[in-house]
Amino acid sequence: MSEVPDAAIKGPNDQASGEIWHAVDADRVLALLLTERGGLSSAEAKARLATYGPNALPEPPRRPAWRRLLAQFDNMLIYFLLAAALAAAVLGHAIDAAVIVAVVTINAIAGFIQEDKAERALSAIRKMISPRAHVWRDGHRVSIAAADLVPGDVVMIEAGDRVPADLRLTRARGLLIDEAMLTGESVAADKQDHPAAPDAPLGDRHCMAFCGTVVSAGQGFGVVVATGGRTEIGRINSLMQSVEQLTTPLLKQINQFAQRFTWVVIVAAAALFAFATLARGYAWPEALIAVVALAVSVIPEGLPAVITITLAIGVQRMARRNAIIRRLPAVESLGATSVICSDKTGTLTRNEMTARRIVTADHTILVSGSGYVPQGQLLSEGRVDADANQAALPLIRSALLCNDAQLRQAGEHYVVDGDPMEGALVALAIKAGFDPAAERSAWQRSDEIPFDAQHRFMATRHSTASGDHVIFVKGAPERLLAMCQSQSSAVGPRPLDHQFWTEQIARAAAEGERVLGFAMRAPVRASDQLGFADLECGLMFLGLVGFIDPPRDEVIQAIAECRSAGISVKMITGDHAATAEAIARQLRLTEAAGAVSGADLDRADDDEFSALIHRSDVFARTNPEHKLRIVRALQGSGAVVAMTGDGVNDAPALKQADVGIAMGHKGTETAKEAAEIVLLDDNFVSIVAAVREGRTVYDNIRKVISWTIPTNGGEVLSVTLAILLGFAMPMTPVQILWINLILTVTLGLVLAFEPTEPGTMSRPPRAADAPLLPPFLVWRILFVTLLFTMGTLAIFFFAQAQGHTLETARTMAVNVLVVFKTVYLFNVRYLHASSLSFRGALGTPPVLIALAVVIAAQLAFTYAPFMHTLFGTAPVSLQDGLVIIGAGAVMMVVLELEKLLMRRSGALRRLGV
Repeated sequence: MSEVPDAAIKGPNDQASGEIWHAVDADRVLALLLTERGGLSSAEAKARLATYGPNALPEPPRRPAWRRLLAQFDNMLIYFLLAAALAAAVLGHAIDAAVIVAVVTINAIAGFIQEDKAERALSAIRKMISPRAHVWRDGHRVSIAAADLVPGDVVMIEAGDRVPADLRLTRARGLLIDEAMLTGESVAADKQDHPAAPDAPLGDRHCMAFCGTVVSAGQGFGVVVATGGRTEIGRINSLMQSVEQLTTPLLKQINQFAQRFTWVVIVAAAALFAFATLARGYAWPEALIAVVALAVSVIPEGLPAVITITLAIGVQRMARRNAIIRRLPAVESLGATSVICSDKTGTLTRNEMTARRIVTADHTILVSGSGYVPQGQLLSEGRVDADANQAALPLIRSALLCNDAQLRQAGEHYVVDGDPMEGALVALAIKAGFDPAAERSAWQRSDEIPFDAQHRFMATRHSTASGDHVIFVKGAPERLLAMCQSQSSAVGPRPLDHQFWTEQIARAAAEGERVLGFAMRAPVRASDQLGFADLECGLMFLGLVGFIDPPRDEVIQAIAECRSAGISVKMITGDHAATAEAIARQLRLTEAAGAVSGADLDRADDDEFSALIHRSDVFARTNPEHKLRIVRALQGSGAVVAMTGDGVNDAPALKQADVGIAMGHKGTETAKEAAEIVLLDDNFVSIVAAVREGRTVYDNIRKVISWTIPTNGGEVLSVTLAILLGFAMPMTPVQILWINLILTVTLGLVLAFEPTEPGTMSRPPRAADAPLLPPFLVWRILFVTLLFTMGTLAIFFFAQAQGHTLETARTMAVNVLVVFKTVYLFNVRYLHASSLSFRGALGTPPVLIALAVVIAAQLAFTYAPFMHTLFGTAPVSLQDGLVIIGAGAVMMVVLELEKLLMRRSGALRRLGV
């Protein structure tokens, strides 16, 4: 390969080149970037961050505010309303036109404000789920936000990671990277650390890892050569997948319904206009403005906006519960979830691993202490046994050296940078008297085979000052036992006793422990690269370490809540069957005996498989294919499945599930990309809280629809009957528009803010294919429309019978209709319980604020002289006012009786509630 001159390479002060890094030796790259394999200092990294800026792709330019405001009018419903306003203005009805324009404008402003809030909320969510990077700073491995990477940082990447910046690899071991997003190649690229040809195309630059690509297997180290917009992905301006825009199948369904409903209204309005002019002799301008007012009133123009607000509020509430929604349809799916398939470690348990048991060929040692705090003793039969502890030292040394974790103190707590089990092993080594830094310095690592789910072990090769070389291996005990020919003992190596170790593994697992095995080979020759051939013979089994990860206390209650909500919880883990059973018993997860193993699933045909997954709640020793098959089988039986996962191997099942839930702390970027929800705290309780919020969101959407459509029907039918039957209209067109204006911007919005209804988690999950207008809502539309019409006309005719003027009678009709709508709002706040309670009467702050605005507006409408001029109203006496309030009380009682009868008869459930 020809030598690349320094002039062709840009250093850290000129990051924009990038094209030639792949052709340069790794040590030379480090020198040119003024860094070393131990990474940058914190001060230097801070200075470079100030120079280059954050490692983030440029935000797409936002539309100007005036364009976003005009976009709120780009809707068929709005076009119709504006045409109606124009018609009213041409006919000389300036007030009617002004009210229609006010309705449209207020609706547009509300949508504009909500869109702006949604964009800000989604931007915040992107930051919350932004990827992390493992880097070396000041010689130590730390985890930082990918946005804080700078040129010269030394980064470690492994299976499941999304590459955080453009890297020149300095070390690659079994490293495969999926670069399809850049190269279109469907096969993962094999990466090496030696230079490539200067003219190598992008797909052949085997020593480069590009920002945004995903590590499929192996492990690698690299130095950052480009960040942000200077990366390859930045150059082609291809953004990584981000949180979806605020659109869902339900919103599309609502928009389609609104458009179809608008056409129905237009046709019906035209027919009513023809009847009024031809059959009843109305002057066509008066008939037209009346029909326009009715059409404006009945069209639910604010429904899509209110439902959007409801969804956005749900997303924000879930974020406060540590559940970040990446794809909004998940909000809807959560409300219908009937099965939650959960990983065990860190989700159902604390993920605070503690090395509890050490088993050698001659001794069993129990370790005191908990968590990562390196304080405790090694006890044999309740006391410190020097011989037992001495026999365990080779195993503990192996556990410390075949280990990539760092244990550090952060205030009063100890934090692990790396795998939790490896962190627990570091804590164990300190308890045994080792100094991790000194031990690792004395036993220099020269190569490793990183852990992979396929071969289920990790191996490292070390050299000492005397020149000896030794290989340490840790992994699944069954896998290591199959690789070993001998075992360590007090009298030296002796033949491997498989039965003894199998019994010890079963004993530890039966007590809920997770078990790792340890082995070594010494002496070995120093080869260029550690390979599987080095592990085929000569391995000596050192012993076992059992770990405990106690269940989260709060998960027990959460599982009980799921059971009451009709949601089945299934634990799917790669752990030993006995371990899974022990944890399930502690969590009271299942009453069924035993766990189903992956081997059991493999032996089952389709029918047996289906029976197994429905009969059992605990699945152990599973692989990605098992998880995917379990999800598909559950879905095939009609279940709506939420699936949790954290690793690359979980991604297929996460994508297949109706709701994929990735872990925020321990989850790989692959898992997060495949999921709809990211849990910031990796806690099962947050899943249950998210399901509760999902049900609340769906309930609130149904309440919005249940209130909006029926309440419009009462005023429309009252006026329509007046035209059809030939009596005086109980409301003028401008009064109809007033009702639409004042209620759309007040009561029409507050149901979006409703809290969770009591008993929400005591109901079975809703059907996933529930229609937009279930039978219950159709019944409510007819029932409430009829009640409102009867009540409004009764008050109107009562006023006329009392000798009141037409203006007073109409004023009373408008007021009673507003009272009916307000009463009905309180009724639909609780679809599954009575609203006649202190809590029901008290209302939420948004309800009370809206009610205060409505009362003030109606008082002005009734008593303010200028309103009399604008809307043709007249004052109402105190006695008539009490009649109106009494009619509202009667309406509330009737509505509550209907709800009570339907609830007790089971009709609510049969009608889709």
